[in-house]
Amino acid sequence: MNAQSYDVHVRPLSAELGGGFVAIVPDLPGCKSDGDTPEEALANAYDAIECWIEAAEGMGRPVPAPSVGDALAFAH
Repeated sequence: MNAQSYDVHVRPLSAELGGGFVAIVPDLPGCKSDGDTPEEALANAYDAIECWIEAAEGMGRPVPAPSVGDALAFAH
């Protein structure tokens, strides 16, 4: 599966949480990443998706198919 097929929700982090942005992949439980910019968070999320899929396959666990929707969602 292509990492960019999955929805990624990017939102800003508060200063209390260190600032920057978090990127969450709703279809893959626990799959998330962060970055200083939305673009960096998204790129890091795609790497995390690839690692998540590789780990699931290595353990013989099913990999959820990407849900139908926008490939990227920015929340403000």
